Amino acid sequence: MVLLAAAVCNRTGKAIISRQFVEMTRSRVEGLLAAFPKLMGTGKQHTFVETESVRYVYQPLEKLYVLLITTKASNILEDLETLRLFAKVLPEYCRNMDEAEIVDQAFSLIFAFDEIVALGYRENVNLAQIRTFTEMDSHEEKVFQAVRQTQEKEARDQMKKKAKEIQQRNREMAKSGRTPGFGSGGGFGSGSYRSGGSTVSDSGGSMVDTPKPSYTKPTKPTTSGPSRALKLGSKKKDVDTFVGQLQSEGEKVADTSKSLSDAVTKASVPAVNQESVHLVVEEKISLTAGRDGGLQNLEVHGMLRLRVNQEKAARVKVLLSNNDQKGIQLQTHPNIDKKLFAQSSVVSLKNPDKPFPVGQDIGVLKWRFQSQDEAFMPLSINCWPNENGEVNIEYELEQDNMELEDVQINIPCPSGVGSPVVNECDGDHHYDTHKRQLQWRLPFIDSSNKAGSLEFNINSSGGVHPEDFFPVTVSFVSKKPYCDIAINEVQHIDSNEPERYSSEVLFFVEKYEIV
Repeated sequence: MVLLAAAVCNRTGKAIISRQFVEMTRSRVEGLLAAFPKLMGTGKQHTFVETESVRYVYQPLEKLYVLLITTKASNILEDLETLRLFAKVLPEYCRNMDEAEIVDQAFSLIFAFDEIVALGYRENVNLAQIRTFTEMDSHEEKVFQAVRQTQEKEARDQMKKKAKEIQQRNREMAKSGRTPGFGSGGGFGSGSYRSGGSTVSDSGGSMVDTPKPSYTKPTKPTTSGPSRALKLGSKKKDVDTFVGQLQSEGEKVADTSKSLSDAVTKASVPAVNQESVHLVVEEKISLTAGRDGGLQNLEVHGMLRLRVNQEKAARVKVLLSNNDQKGIQLQTHPNIDKKLFAQSSVVSLKNPDKPFPVGQDIGVLKWRFQSQDEAFMPLSINCWPNENGEVNIEYELEQDNMELEDVQINIPCPSGVGSPVVNECDGDHHYDTHKRQLQWRLPFIDSSNKAGSLEFNINSSGGVHPEDFFPVTVSFVSKKPYCDIAINEVQHIDSNEPERYSSEVLFFVEKYEIV
């Protein structure tokens, strides 16, 4: 199927939003949409109509039409299936199917349309995947929030326990004739009362009985030293106190806020020394492989972002080298000259007189690669658990040109059997008692140390099940791109003179599982 355009229009053919997936002029799109209502006959139940050059596939939606413009050679069944997916996307973003709501959500709808169709061809996605791709949820953020909520809950429980202890101690002091909460015995300093125009002060731990005392506003309590009591309402301090108690008991508590901050820093903080033009190549991988071999799915999404820091460098073009042998799908921004990019891999504005905006990150090119071929895996993991509790796991770098940093392989361990005993390990290891995971850490993997192994035992008299050690998850970052797209030069459009530029590359894991 070759899909030319997707649009939402009213009954008269006026385009509310329209997304073109092939090179088309605005006048041609508007002409095709304006001709659509005239081609529809009355009393017909068909959902498509044809002309000599194109086919309209449409679905009424209250007072609007969801309309696809395809070639006549496209498969009508695939066209109808794609149309249904477009129609399902609209209610996800628009509560009311009217023009005002469609216009308000135009950008969100266009982003969703781009996930359905790329370069005129339907992507193998469903509604849930489209929602995930457009929302771009962060797995690290969810983990951080879950850990934070657990810490806060435990801190609240600890505070309630301390409060009950204080109340019990106060009751015992009251029974023994002492007054809790005042003087040196309570640790809250002195208090004052007014009785019959005179003030009776207590600073020694006992109170003077006066007839018919009436309580007035007490003086501000003073302390001679810092208080060690838990303070209600200060969640951050309470969590830190609880974490400190765990650390004092010998538990190793990971600083999740710091680790999340480091991850965000790696992914989003720009380079310190940026030139007048700064380019960022960012790729993320999502991979699921079987424990017995075989790649279930591998997807890589990449984007080239451009940032102009000085106005004099706003009218530039970027010369790329595309040495891809994998078969990636490339898509340029609508304002980029697609013909020039297809011919010579040059990223330049379609209108040369219109400069790039200054001080903004602009996504000018994006690409996607999907495969089920094991040869395209960056890192293969083989895990061999035995029922007697002996586990062997090994990694191998499949792409010799890649360099992976901060690699961490997480192996789940069964509960109730204690910590694993590591017999052999290439790299470092750490057992997280709370997550019950053995974390295998390797600071750097390249062609010089492309393979390594880890061997450990689980002390279990009743035996273990191989299912207990899956799924194995992997995380890493790399400063080399997965797809062979490189930046050669940045030039001025008018003079072709080179412009100073800086660049950075980030390839990171969104999901990497062996299930």
